[in-house]
Amino acid sequence: MLDGGILILDWLGIVVFATTGALVASRQQMDAVGFVLLSIVTGIGGGTLRDLLLDIRPILWIEQPAYLIVCAVVGLVMFFTAHLVTKRYVLILWLDAVGLAMFSIAGAERALNAGASPVVAVAMGTITATFGGVIRDVLSHQQSIIFSREIYVTAAMSGAFLFVTLNHFTHDRAIAIVASLLIAFGLRAGALLWGWQLPRYHPTPPRTHL
Repeated sequence: MLDGGILILDWLGIVVFATTGALVASRQQMDAVGFVLLSIVTGIGGGTLRDLLLDIRPILWIEQPAYLIVCAVVGLVMFFTAHLVTKRYVLILWLDAVGLAMFSIAGAERALNAGASPVVAVAMGTITATFGGVIRDVLSHQQSIIFSREIYVTAAMSGAFLFVTLNHFTHDRAIAIVASLLIAFGLRAGALLWGWQLPRYHPTPPRTHL
């Protein structure tokens, strides 16, 4: 069971990610069912995969159907209001950054509560934060944000790692949560604003002689 602060992050993350799913649906000019579908899979996709890998039963949204209902409501609301947003892709990127930061922490916490090791908790935080967006992009037939040149997965992993580390060495939950949010969102924001990216592989030119 998630504690109060993490539970709030989990709910906010679901709403934020569900909104990005609906905004992607608007860019693809889908019908209301498409809006609801993308909102749901984006909002709970990463958490579902996490719970399946950790063998947590029941899966979070089966235990609490309100998660499904909230995602569906977000999708329907956005179906009627998405036209009011002029720069939808920009909003998608920034909302995705916010949701990524929140879910990296909530996912790691749920893994720790399930008895996972710190290393596995970091991996589960990363999966929770990124795979909802991956599923969203696959279903909407667009290049996945996970393959962007800028820092993305690294931001989620950094947030999860810092949370797990601080959670182990300090009893101040507020510090652990705030610091982890700032590092995850900060890295992703820097990538969006200034194009931060990790060094990329450059193949060695083939030899032309023996």
